[in-house]
Amino acid sequence: MGNIAGIGRIFFGISIAEMGLQALFYANFPYLMLPPANIHVPDALAYGLGIILAMAGAGIVFIRKNGPVSLVLGCVFLAVVCFFLVPYEFIDDSNRMHLAAWENAEKTLALAGGAFVAAGCFPGQKPNQGAGFWERLAHIGTSIFALMIVAFSMLHFVYAKDASGYIPAWIPAHLFWMYFCGAALLGSGVAILLKIRVGLAATLLGAMIFTWFVILHVPKVINAAPDDLAGEISSAFLALAYCGTAFMIARSAGKSA
Repeated sequence: MGNIAGIGRIFFGISIAEMGLQALFYANFPYLMLPPANIHVPDALAYGLGIILAMAGAGIVFIRKNGPVSLVLGCVFLAVVCFFLVPYEFIDDSNRMHLAAWENAEKTLALAGGAFVAAGCFPGQKPNQGAGFWERLAHIGTSIFALMIVAFSMLHFVYAKDASGYIPAWIPAHLFWMYFCGAALLGSGVAILLKIRVGLAATLLGAMIFTWFVILHVPKVINAAPDDLAGEISSAFLALAYCGTAFMIARSAGKSA
């Protein structure tokens, strides 16, 4: 599983770096780190986050033993969720009880899980020096990510008809594929949480998400209107980050087996 973990690390790092560059270019958080109202954050905050994400992503790609970098990155994502996204939802009474209103918080939380998984997979310590901490961190990240995958599966079921139009026109039976992918997400997330064939479940999950990246997200980016381009790019690299996380989890499962 070593090769697949390396691919996962690079996918994850590239995605994080892209989100940082996008925050710097647009002087705003990527959409997934904004509440549904899509407010504009202060420029200084956007630039600060952009620098952190760009540098952390580059570090994850180019520094194999990047545990401390990934740990800090995961904490940054948690801070965005806890001190920005969640409080906003409790202020906005009209959206609080809607499942979709929490989608961006779930997406960012999944990235936090991915960062902790990366830290545990590539900790940067010598053998037997603090290994227990990094292993526990990887387990925490894996659990967070798997829980979010289960949450995403619920969105596939609840909003299947609304989201089925996202599937390319050349693929038949859009509604079937929405339910199929929801079931696949649910099965893989539960398998990872319950430690049932984790390596296989995570590998298949990563392969499925990478397929989405290629056949759904890349064409969307290519054909996007100027006003939609930033969101489509973010969605594409978000999928790539989740693919990378799943591949790193597959490697963690192989190490602990």
